[in-house]
Amino acid sequence: MKILNRLIMMAFLSIGGMAQAQEMRLAVTTSFHNSGLSDVLLPQIKADLGIEVQLLVVGTGQALKLGEAGDVDAILVHSRAAEEAFVAAGFGAHRREIMFNDFVLIGPDADPAEIRVAASASRALQMIADTENLFVSRGDESGTHKMERGLWQAAGVDTVAADTWYREAGSGMGATLNTASGMNAYVLADRASWLNFGNKGDLALLFAGDPVLFNQYAFLPINPALHPHVKVDLVAALEDWLTSDAAAELINGYKINGETLFTFNATPQ
Repeated sequence: MKILNRLIMMAFLSIGGMAQAQEMRLAVTTSFHNSGLSDVLLPQIKADLGIEVQLLVVGTGQALKLGEAGDVDAILVHSRAAEEAFVAAGFGAHRREIMFNDFVLIGPDADPAEIRVAASASRALQMIADTENLFVSRGDESGTHKMERGLWQAAGVDTVAADTWYREAGSGMGATLNTASGMNAYVLADRASWLNFGNKGDLALLFAGDPVLFNQYAFLPINPALHPHVKVDLVAALEDWLTSDAAAELINGYKINGETLFTFNATPQ
């Protein structure tokens, strides 16, 4: 009934001479955009709700800053600790889980560090450090970068002192994968971006499956008490849609070469 009421509201707004789509701004991670899923979801959102979602494609850290400043109406990111701190500080109205995938370690198919046989993700990074094979980091305070830093910490490796083999790209997921491909280096990526990446070169997916690599995406509306200009009704309608059966079908059905990129796991509030 809640979703139906939102749909009725949006339909009313578009009656007669008001057929032009309503607009809202959503900050999303580069990994979400690089996956290609946004190209599937946004046209259907516009068709179903009459909402033109304008994406600001940045890393999670920058998305949170945009939210703090009230420069967007909502954010869709993947760094739980940072998201919970964002809500606790009053910048976000709440946090709503939408879907998940996982992080994977990519590297030269020849695998000189032999991480294919690693017992854990942190052990895989230890092996890269021990052999001083090139590793490219996003280095941009994104959710992927935060995950990577946590793995290095668990591995007991100080990357600050690793200037001969550890390189920070300071860029989004697609650009970082391009850098890794050009250097034939190891890199941490989300599975969806890797599968949709077209310039793989000699790189291959070498390590996955450690539970620590779980990658949850969440939707956070910006708190209107701090930023009264945010489009509360449009954000609520979008959240209802993103947690609906229609969204679940599109998210779960999005595949590349037969492989699922995301799994829907939103639950009713």
